[in-house]
Amino acid sequence: MRKLFTLLLFLASILSYGLAQVKTVTGTVKDSQSLFVLPGVTVSASSGQNVQTDAAGRFSIEAAPTDSLTFRFIGYAPQTSIVGDQTNLDIFLVNEDQALEEVVVIGYGTARKRDLTGSITSIKGDEVADKPNSNPLASLQGKVAGLQIVNSGRPGAEPDIRIRGTNSINGAKPLYVIDGILNDNMNFVNPADIESMEILKDPSSLAIFGVRGANGVIVVTTKSAKAGQVNFNFNTSVGFKSVQDRMSMTNAEQFRTLYSEQRVNEGIDPYDFTNWNANTDWQREIFQTGIINFNNLSVSAANEKNKLYLGLGYMLDEGVVKNEKLDKITLTLNDQLSITDNFRIGVNLTGYRSNIPRNDDFYNPIIASAVRAAPIAPVFNEEYGLYHTLPDFQRAQIRNPLVSVMNLSDKSLQQEYRTTGSLYGEIDFLKNFTFRASILYDYGFNKGRTYSPLINVYNPEIAGADKTDRLTMITSVDQYQNTYSKIQSDWLLTYKNSFGDHNVTATAGWTSYFRGYEFTTGSGTQGSGDPIPDDPRFWYVNMTSQPTRRSTGAAEEFATLSFLSRVLYNYKEKYLINASFRRDGTSAFYRFGKGWNNFATIGAAWVLTNEDFMKEQTVFNNLKLKGSWGQLGVQNTGSDYYPLYPLLEPDNSAVFGNIIFPAYTPEYIVDPNLSWEKVNAWEAGLEMATLNNRLSLEGVYYSKHTHDIIVREPGLLGSKPGLTNAGEIKNSGIELSATWRQPISDNLSYSISGNITTIRNKVLSLVNEGYEITDGISRTTLGHPIGYFYGYVSDGIYQTEEEISASPTNTLHTVLPGDIKYRDINGDGRIDQNDRTLIGNPTPDFTYGFSVGLNYKGFDFGADFMGVHGNEIFRDWNRGAFAQFNYQTERMDRWNGAGTSNWEPILHSGRANNRLVSSYWIEDGSFFRLRNLQVGYRFNPEMLQNIKLKSLRVYLNAQNLFTATKATGFTPEIGGTATSFGVDKGTYPLPAVYTFGINLDF
Repeated sequence: MRKLFTLLLFLASILSYGLAQVKTVTGTVKDSQSLFVLPGVTVSASSGQNVQTDAAGRFSIEAAPTDSLTFRFIGYAPQTSIVGDQTNLDIFLVNEDQALEEVVVIGYGTARKRDLTGSITSIKGDEVADKPNSNPLASLQGKVAGLQIVNSGRPGAEPDIRIRGTNSINGAKPLYVIDGILNDNMNFVNPADIESMEILKDPSSLAIFGVRGANGVIVVTTKSAKAGQVNFNFNTSVGFKSVQDRMSMTNAEQFRTLYSEQRVNEGIDPYDFTNWNANTDWQREIFQTGIINFNNLSVSAANEKNKLYLGLGYMLDEGVVKNEKLDKITLTLNDQLSITDNFRIGVNLTGYRSNIPRNDDFYNPIIASAVRAAPIAPVFNEEYGLYHTLPDFQRAQIRNPLVSVMNLSDKSLQQEYRTTGSLYGEIDFLKNFTFRASILYDYGFNKGRTYSPLINVYNPEIAGADKTDRLTMITSVDQYQNTYSKIQSDWLLTYKNSFGDHNVTATAGWTSYFRGYEFTTGSGTQGSGDPIPDDPRFWYVNMTSQPTRRSTGAAEEFATLSFLSRVLYNYKEKYLINASFRRDGTSAFYRFGKGWNNFATIGAAWVLTNEDFMKEQTVFNNLKLKGSWGQLGVQNTGSDYYPLYPLLEPDNSAVFGNIIFPAYTPEYIVDPNLSWEKVNAWEAGLEMATLNNRLSLEGVYYSKHTHDIIVREPGLLGSKPGLTNAGEIKNSGIELSATWRQPISDNLSYSISGNITTIRNKVLSLVNEGYEITDGISRTTLGHPIGYFYGYVSDGIYQTEEEISASPTNTLHTVLPGDIKYRDINGDGRIDQNDRTLIGNPTPDFTYGFSVGLNYKGFDFGADFMGVHGNEIFRDWNRGAFAQFNYQTERMDRWNGAGTSNWEPILHSGRANNRLVSSYWIEDGSFFRLRNLQVGYRFNPEMLQNIKLKSLRVYLNAQNLFTATKATGFTPEIGGTATSFGVDKGTYPLPAVYTFGINLDF
């Protein structure tokens, strides 16, 4: 009896010891090979508590000495550790080909990366969350092979995005899929709320999107709560931006020298500079150091039944032009409720409200004026309290830039509102089936009011005592509103099963899509009454004079219905097949006469490392050969929203008696068989991992052949043009990407990654031989790249009359010494329009990027570099002759006598020959940039326990620190339309941005 009592007492003491000694156990979880920390690892105590590691791989959990801790993470073997007397653990998980097991989002579903046969690049949200860009796509520049991004420095501006080239003359923008909603942009998405972004490039991943997949797809998934976590996150960053690279323009002394010489060359009397003795740097006057501030707060909570994520963001972004500001608020809500073990419902919601600055049509002319305005003009006259006018040789055409900046930039109120959301239900049945029904909605409302006030400037050349020059005599108001709605429904059935060596995932269903858009605009002036007050309360059209009011409006809508299916199959995870099919139908009344189109693809891959003959080798951890082919669709129709129903335009009228009967005819003749454009695409390549997964490589060759391009065919014998499918464009190239990860010690590791993409674009056919599409100075014709620059080749400067006589005869203009000499391309001894040729290509030969990362204890360092090579820019901002401009400093090396210059022509505004579109205006658009530099420090969790913080990281970030380029503009990055890009008309600068940030979890 005594022994039994002693045994019970001993067991009770052990139990009481275990209960009494519950303690906090902390630690870090890392990859056993690379020693990189692993965020999101589930840590489970045998007593029941679950936590996850934070972004630094650290965890903190309550456990007793008798507890065991189990560590689980996708792609790694589970690991268990007894607590005992330990309070801090270092856990190293063994990688089970994590990268291959990673789940990526594809069209209408997900898949393991190892099961893919095509090219999909996945970017984690952490890579964009701490970068100072309001549009998250801007942060991907140089990071993804095949993804070409042209950024703009203007707050809120959308980047120019092209995936694997420009496929059509009617548009190049990819499709965005935001939490399942098909969209045309993603400026409403908060970067801090993004879980991942997938860039889909190859036909096997794009065909499932049918008529909207040919230009590539960017799939965005916003954050959701992680099981077992209740977490609050707050991150904030604040900084400033400034123009790093300003244009080199002449100062006042240099301007007087050049302008005086020019007037002598033109036979004009010397200019009287009496009232024009300033030395003004107009760029310095209009630019400011802008403040940028991002703030985001999120809460996530999850248990076995419910997963809730709520994020709130506020952003302030001041532009580099004075009085320019963007602010926006975003709200993200994701909630999923498990009604039963096999039935789930959920909701995704994003709200967006923004006050936006005036658009490019306002700020680009200001920037162009700042480099065109004469530096001899003062900025402001203190006596009159007015901004100064410019000299008479540019006064009527160019305004003092500060007049617009200070008097007009704050006279516009523009707001954007947007709500996107979805409601879905998902049920698992018969073990292998899942059915998901989703209703998705996107509603946007935009409005704006612009006020034009009375503007007076000081003009010293006005006779008399009053030197006030009135630029505007009346006030006016412009007002607009537009709304758009998108309604989408998806009904999808998925079958997933493994039987023996066979693994299959099949998806089938149908989806509908509706888009509607309408707008109204109005304008009016004060008339003969009193001026409209300079007060936003009165900036409405009804405050203007009734007879002066004008208004217009329009509406557009279309709908599609689609059936889709896809099969992912693999045998022993060696042989992979990905096949998909989509049938798209459109509301024929609105778009096309041909109601339905089919799109299909097939992809295959061979995983050599899973073959028996590769089991003994130790070189490759993974080696996959892959390829895919498919037909994709292009929904773009150019400017003709209803191509089957052309607008009516005035034609010859008829007179019967005393009555005139106006006549109207269609703008063009419609091809009754008009249909969507189509792209036949294929790729072939390989994926490889070697050296214990430290080195990973991926390379593909891609080819995209667009046919049935919608063009306007010229009319015969004066008849109307016809809209028909009559064009072909081909894009092809190579994509290579590589990553190296190397641990140096337990506390030190680094990584290097890089990518390069070649691009070859060529128009294969376009209606007929000699047909060309003209878009400004850009041309699209057979046998050349889309949107190339077309003009004369500059062959130097005529030095003497004797050289002119010995050269081919210029039939375009009378030429004199000092004028540009053009090359006789066809060798007929004459310079005429037949000597125009390709003088530049805005599409680069290749784009590239590479990144370097370094981790040492709590410190992290990252640097991103990117560049483009082989493209040209056309400098157009100073080619016009409507006024006398300031001079680029390069003009100091002008021709002013035989032998003085063989590139810069004579100073003479009347020499029209020198303003012809030619290679003189072409600049090398290649550049190399230090895109982003970041240094951060993550505090040890043990230091944060007393202040109840889970993690704390601080960082410094610098963007666009350095750009190496030969271009003379503010930036070599110049986007545009599908048929006209790379034309510098005074492009908005891309500033350097410096921020300090804090990210904490509690």
